[in-house]
Amino acid sequence: MSIGYRELAGTLRDAIQRGDYAPDTTLPKQHELATEFGVNVNTVRKAIGVLEAEGLVTPVRRRGTVVRARPPLKRLGTERYAKSKWKYGDVVAFAADREVSGRDWKPTDQTQTVTRVEADPEVAEALGVAVGSPVYERARLVTDAGQPTHTLSSYYRPADVEGTRLLDPAPGPAGRGGGFLILTLQGLEPDTMTETVHARMPTPDEADQLRLPAGEPVVVLHRRTLTSDGRVVEFARGVHAAGKFSWTYTFKIPD
Repeated sequence: MSIGYRELAGTLRDAIQRGDYAPDTTLPKQHELATEFGVNVNTVRKAIGVLEAEGLVTPVRRRGTVVRARPPLKRLGTERYAKSKWKYGDVVAFAADREVSGRDWKPTDQTQTVTRVEADPEVAEALGVAVGSPVYERARLVTDAGQPTHTLSSYYRPADVEGTRLLDPAPGPAGRGGGFLILTLQGLEPDTMTETVHARMPTPDEADQLRLPAGEPVVVLHRRTLTSDGRVVEFARGVHAAGKFSWTYTFKIPD
């Protein structure tokens, strides 16, 4: 009896997870799979569609159906912001993730656009300014081995960052220690952070910018960075390709 496309998808999924089809290799051609499993090509096409939606494979022109690379990058929690990295060293947050993941990185893996914009309601509420007030937006695109992993846009009050390298659009971190060290030198040393994350499907622009396969969601990050006296000095919004990261948090359990 012929199997259905869901059963075929399950068989292929198991094979991928066992390593029968290695990362960055192609699945057999659809007509070959149809012959192997005794089904028609339409069943194979629908089964592969299921795997695409799960983020296990992606179609690549002139290659075929490619098994996506694993494992994802580790995205550290509190450890990525340790002052030992940026205040006393020269490792910014995205580089800390690369190093713990055993990946090479270079400053130009981060590009940015700096723009003076009007604060939308979310930015205004976070920074404690009126809606429509001028703020600086520092929008970054971060890549790993040439492939986009996430975007991150930070917002600042003009008085906090004018005349600093945070407004320099050159690729890479904003000098030694990055933006957090610059804020520290401005008398606005980061002391506390609040991060909020949720998942959703990407917009068409996000899917294009992050080169997402069909069906892959994004993880949205909102970050508030505060000084020791509770002043918010940065509000950031990030959009991460869900399949590119595993999120790791280590903390002491509160009493």
